Amino acid sequence: MTWLAWRQFRLQGAALYALLAALAAAFVLLSLPDSTGEALIQTLNAGGSATTLYTVSVLSMLVLPALVGVFWGAPLVARELEAGTHRLAWTQSISRTRWLATRVGLTGLAAVVGAGVLTALVTWWCGPIDDALNAGARGGNGFLEQTRMQPPIFAARGIVPIGYTAFAFALGVAAGTVVRRTVPAMALTLALFIVVQVAAPNVRAQLGATERTTAITPENMRGIGISGVGPAGVPTGPVTHLTIAIDSPGAWEIANEPLDRAGNVTDTLPNWVIGCVPAREFRPPGIESDPGCFDRLASLGVKQHLVFMPASRYWTLQAYELIGFLLLAAALLGGTFWWLRHRVS
Repeated sequence: MTWLAWRQFRLQGAALYALLAALAAAFVLLSLPDSTGEALIQTLNAGGSATTLYTVSVLSMLVLPALVGVFWGAPLVARELEAGTHRLAWTQSISRTRWLATRVGLTGLAAVVGAGVLTALVTWWCGPIDDALNAGARGGNGFLEQTRMQPPIFAARGIVPIGYTAFAFALGVAAGTVVRRTVPAMALTLALFIVVQVAAPNVRAQLGATERTTAITPENMRGIGISGVGPAGVPTGPVTHLTIAIDSPGAWEIANEPLDRAGNVTDTLPNWVIGCVPAREFRPPGIESDPGCFDRLASLGVKQHLVFMPASRYWTLQAYELIGFLLLAAALLGGTFWWLRHRVS
């Protein structure tokens, strides 16, 4: 049984590990620019082969679990049930449990090990970039402006891709066993995995985020959003949102919103708030800074509500999420074994 499972899987396994070997060679041969901090981010932001490899590494980690679930997990059982070849195996003194355990064990182990190797390579190579962003470096675009705490970078680093891959594989196997048709099982696996991945950051945000309400000052003012533009491009208001700086380098910003005196989030602030912007790089054209603006905001009882996940919780959240997805994978596989024994003929 093990030999048969290996024969059916070997081409898929060879393709995955050939890709891993190619990426490993690229990581080893292509070093990051010889700089640190903000200089490193700005150099990468200018483009080049290292920038391309960084983007490819992030995208590879994000799509690998989905590919494993769709192309390895979903057809694993559905293909056999759809063609009826499972009955031949079950008449050869091979129990249903052993038949499924052998197929799931071989393919699942290869998938999880592959994900572990890839995420170790990506985490190692991207370490200097993550260190620079965690230290407060700015100036990047796209993925280069996101710290490792922020979605989707969180899902492309550390140990959580192992959990995502195990979950996606188990989800595909379960979908294929229940649906019994390969293509519908693949589509269902992809749809459900995307839903879970979209929901994951919302759950993560509830696991120990820091919450603060603080005054808005010239020192922490970061920017405003203005709707309405008058003659010569001068903003007229109203102010639709306002943000302040979070004194926590590398943190994941979850909420940054003004509150009124009653503690409710306010979507519109008076037009004169435009004059609160003290920094030249943020000041809209044609608008003069109003030194008394912040006192007026304070008199109205307007404060800023902050919710963020500090960078110090990175590995704790990684561990929580890995354990959670491994438990989900185990539950799905347990349900699959039960379904195969009691619902499949």
